[in-house]
Amino acid sequence: MSSFRTLDQADVSGKRVLLRVDLNLPMENGRISDATRIERIVPTIAELARKGARIVLLAHFGRPKNGPDEANSLKPIAAALGEHVGRNVAFAADCIGSVAEDAVAKLREGEILLLENTRFHKGEEKNDPAFVASLAKLGDLYVNDAFSAAHRAHASTEGLAHVLPAYAGRGMQAELDALTAALETPKRPVAAVVGGAKVSTKLELLGNLSKKVDYIIIGGGMANTFLAAQGKQVGKSLCEKDLLDTARSIIAQAKAGNCEIVLPVDAVAAKDFKAHAENRVVDVDHVADDEMILDLGPASVKGVEGILHKCKTLVWNGPFGAFEMQPFDAGTNAVAKFAADLTASGALVTVAGGGDTVSALNQSGAADRFTYISTAGGAFLEWLEGKVLPGVEALRQK
Repeated sequence: MSSFRTLDQADVSGKRVLLRVDLNLPMENGRISDATRIERIVPTIAELARKGARIVLLAHFGRPKNGPDEANSLKPIAAALGEHVGRNVAFAADCIGSVAEDAVAKLREGEILLLENTRFHKGEEKNDPAFVASLAKLGDLYVNDAFSAAHRAHASTEGLAHVLPAYAGRGMQAELDALTAALETPKRPVAAVVGGAKVSTKLELLGNLSKKVDYIIIGGGMANTFLAAQGKQVGKSLCEKDLLDTARSIIAQAKAGNCEIVLPVDAVAAKDFKAHAENRVVDVDHVADDEMILDLGPASVKGVEGILHKCKTLVWNGPFGAFEMQPFDAGTNAVAKFAADLTASGALVTVAGGGDTVSALNQSGAADRFTYISTAGGAFLEWLEGKVLPGVEALRQK
């Protein structure tokens, strides 16, 4: 992490610290249904409080269109945040202006204040200099602990880093350490699992990975497009037939870069897309016209496990099959547990991310034994695609 400024270089005692966090949490009936993102920011908040900072939290919630609205207020989250941190979290009903300024002025060392949704102001997403200046008035330095929002060049994710001394929080630091270790300076050989429904959403990802890893293991619906590109009949499986030439060019590009594309050799196929549908294991040359591929077959699972046994690093984005439905979660579960076992033994570094990926790994019971699970969606994918993330670059040491 030496290329980024971290809290190790920051003097925060008595200072007003503007701490950008991600509190865009899933809610059900007014309650937080998954507090993972809160758990990830607790170490940074606790450290700042322990060092005597006056902590001012900046965050967005939802996609408000026309200014403040109760449905997108951060107020209900303040109490839950306080429970996780073990300290009272005050709340201010605006993130700029006299309301925010008065609330910040009352803060004592070690105290925490959550400001209202930054997206209630249009200047946030526009990264408007005037809005950045209004936020900057509230702090002496800026800490970004929201990697999951770092692909956005917004006022609170990027703009502030150019007008205040800026540092990475511990969650941001852990994310950057994990991703750097996985793709920039990995132990080789490196494998990448790339799954999901469509090739069209992963073109840039596949292009970048083919230059950085030794194996790309393709699963999910997108594997069907690659199989069809090789002349296999995939029945009524999800398949992007307009991308067959693209799939063939990806295979050729990977081969030129000494990267092997790994596809299923057998599959679990069914005639109906539903849980517990009647199914059979079939090699990929014999999928019937009225069948769809819904998971890896056992021979494919063994093949993937053989590759992982040879590798030192694994990057995972996307499930292998229709993991939401039994028994079509079996392939993802088996590979996840095998990778977790290798990680626990010290043989493999495993980094995974993406919404469906996290859900699938949690469901498999293997997530806790992976080296690192990213809670970021778009930011994680854009990093894997090789894109520059504005919120990260703003923290880089010049």
